Amino acid sequence: MTSDTQDSNQDDQTIGNFAAVKTSIANGDVDEVKARLDGKSIKPLEKGYLIDIAKLSGNSEILKIIEATPESE
Repeated sequence: MTSDTQDSNQDDQTIGNFAAVKTSIANGDVDEVKARLDGKSIKPLEKGYLIDIAKLSGNSEILKIIEATPESE
C-alpha cells in the first residue's frame, strides 16, 4: 500500500468519525460522544464547530466533553 493510499484511508476514517460525532451530538447521545472522542485530539476548527453544535443542542454534558478534548495541530 502506498503512502497516498494510507493517507486517503486515514482521511476517510477521520471524516467518518467526525460525521458520527456530529450525529451523536444531534441525537443527544452522551455515551457515544464520549466513546468517539476518548483518547483523540481534534483540529481547532473542527472543535469549534462541534462546540457550536453542542451549544445549539442545549446539552451541557456533551459541551463539557468536547471542550475537554485536546486540540491537534
